[in-house]
Amino acid sequence: MSEITKQKTTVIIGGGAAGFFGALELATLRPNDNILIIEKNNSLLNKVRISGGGRCNVTHACFDNKLLVKNYPRGQKELLSCFYTFNTESTIDWFAKRNIELKTENDGRMFPVSDTSETIVACFLEEAREKGIRILTQTTVQHIKKTGAIFNLETSRGDMECDTLFVATGGHPKLIHFDYLQEFNHTIIPPVPSLFTFNLPQHPICMLMGVSVQHALVRIEETKDQMQGPVLITHWGLSGPAVLKLSAMSARKLASINYNYTLVIQWLPTLHFDEILNLLTANKNQNPKKSSKVRVFEEIPQRLWEFLLAECAIHLQTKWAEVPKVKLQKLANFLYQHTFKANGKTTFKEEFVTSGGIDLKEIDFKTMQSKLVPGLFFAGEVLNIDAVTGGFNFQAAWTCSYIAAHGINAYYDNLNPAKNA
Repeated sequence: MSEITKQKTTVIIGGGAAGFFGALELATLRPNDNILIIEKNNSLLNKVRISGGGRCNVTHACFDNKLLVKNYPRGQKELLSCFYTFNTESTIDWFAKRNIELKTENDGRMFPVSDTSETIVACFLEEAREKGIRILTQTTVQHIKKTGAIFNLETSRGDMECDTLFVATGGHPKLIHFDYLQEFNHTIIPPVPSLFTFNLPQHPICMLMGVSVQHALVRIEETKDQMQGPVLITHWGLSGPAVLKLSAMSARKLASINYNYTLVIQWLPTLHFDEILNLLTANKNQNPKKSSKVRVFEEIPQRLWEFLLAECAIHLQTKWAEVPKVKLQKLANFLYQHTFKANGKTTFKEEFVTSGGIDLKEIDFKTMQSKLVPGLFFAGEVLNIDAVTGGFNFQAAWTCSYIAAHGINAYYDNLNPAKNA
C-alpha cells in the first residue's frame, strides 16, 4: 500500500464540545482512520456538563443566519458563511438522528427534553466508543512541530505523530497557554474575559440582591454600547442576560480601561424623561392622599421602587401631595437614567468565555484549516470567536467542528490523486 493511501491518523487536542463533535463527524466520514482525542484534564466534556445549570444549552432557536451571527461580538463575518453549511436546524437534526429531542424555552434557549446535560455527554461518549475513537485524558501537549507532512507532538505521555492536527482546546484565560503553538507563527489575539457581571463596589443598590427588572436598558458611557433585557441585582452588582450580553459586546473595550466605567440604566426604556415626569405629576394630582409607597409603574419591583424613593429622600409614608416638584424631577431622572460607577467584573467558571485566540484572518473558514500550516485545523473558542449567552457558543463549536471534519477529509482526498481521478 502506498504512503498516500494508507490509513491516516488525526489527533484532536481538546476533549470538549468542539473536539468531540469534530471527532464524531470525522469518524463518520473516515471510519477506518485513527482518531485520537487528547484532553489535559482527567474528565471530558466539562463545559457541556455544567452548561445551562447542568441542563446543557445546546443551541438557540434562531433560524435566520443573518440574525444568528449578530450574537457574536467577534466572528460575525466569518461565521455567516459557516452557518449556511451547518446551523441551528442542522444541530437539531444531528441530535434527532441520535434520538435526542431538543425543546425551546421562552427566551429561545434550547435544551434536551431530558433537562440534563448527561444526555448529551452520554451520546458523545457512546458514539465515540462505537466508532473506535481513542481518548487520552490527563495528557498535556508540551510542544508541536511539523516535519514534512507529519506533525510531531511532545506530550506528558510521550511523543506522538499524526497526519493532521485538529486544535479544539477552548478558550484560554492567559496568553501563555498558547505557547505550544509557537512553532506555527500564528497570530494570537491576547485573551480577555467575556460574559461577566458588572461590579458596583459598596453601592447600596446591592442590598436589593435578587430583584430583577425584565425590560431595562443598560448602557456603558465609555463605549456607547447598550443592551436591553432582563437585569438582575446581585450582592456585588448587576447581572442578568442584558448585562452578560453587554459585557461580551464590550469585552475588549472594558479590558482596555481596566474595568473602570460608567453604567447608565434606563429602568423604563420605552419612556423619555418628560413622559416619566408627566406620569408622576399626573399620579400626584390624581392620588394626592395616597402614600408614595404605592408604585406608579408596575414594571418597577416594589423593593426597587422603595429604594429609588429613598435615593430621592421621599419617605414611604409621604403622601403624593406633599412631594415637592424637585423631588419628583429627581425620581423621574433616576427612572430615566440611573448612573453607576462600576469597577471590576465577576466571571463564573461554568460560564467562562474568552475573547481572543487565533486570529481569524489566518483561518480558511471553508475548511477551518490554517492558512499558514497545511493539515492544521481549528474550531471552538481557541479561535477569536465568542458569543453572548444563550447557546450561541455551542452552536459555533458544532458548526466549526463539522466544517473542520469535512475539511480534514478533503485534505486527505487531495493527497490521494487516485481518488480524485
